[in-house]
Amino acid sequence: MSQENLPQILENLLLIKKQVEETINLINLEPGKSSEILNKIKNTETTEYFEEDSKIIEGFFNGEIMIGPDSKQYSIPANYISKSKIVEGDKMKLTIKKDGTFVYKQIEQVDRERLVGTLIKDEANKGFAVLAEGKAYRVQKASVTYYKGEIGDEVIVIVPSNKNSTWVAIENITKSTNTKAEEPVIISTIIEPTPLNLSSNQITPISLEDIK
Repeated sequence: MSQENLPQILENLLLIKKQVEETINLINLEPGKSSEILNKIKNTETTEYFEEDSKIIEGFFNGEIMIGPDSKQYSIPANYISKSKIVEGDKMKLTIKKDGTFVYKQIEQVDRERLVGTLIKDEANKGFAVLAEGKAYRVQKASVTYYKGEIGDEVIVIVPSNKNSTWVAIENITKSTNTKAEEPVIISTIIEPTPLNLSSNQITPISLEDIK
């Protein structure tokens, strides 16, 4: 085993560990919910083809990554996700150019609406979440950092209109003016995780640059 391959091997093992944990959580969901999420993935159109010297892959955004044909996973930079306000379920197009450049683009948006919530701590995932209408939604840490959000701040988020999602996009954050606010909610887990494929050969860890 080459020492040069150790970082890549470690990264793959960590991804597999995360997938196993999320799959276990999926199995423990309330009856019917697992099938609902799996059908969402199965019924989403994905494809890949070539345009001149570029490879085109179309898939959907699961709130964290893009899922392409054969459930292959494609990492998307968090700052791009935040800036573009991509919502779980949006259809994505990835163009892989001849020089290896990856370019993502939203090509179809799900119906969406806005909710007002409160920024809380997501202890289980070492990040943030938004509590809105009695449900905790995961959010990109990069979005919270961009808006300089703090626990207890009011957050405007964009969600699929059916609200059946785990992740939401942040549209804006209003700083809290209540200096005597109650202790913020800390959640230990968020249900309805998006299932990931356990086959290591389906994992596509990539280093992305020049995202437009």
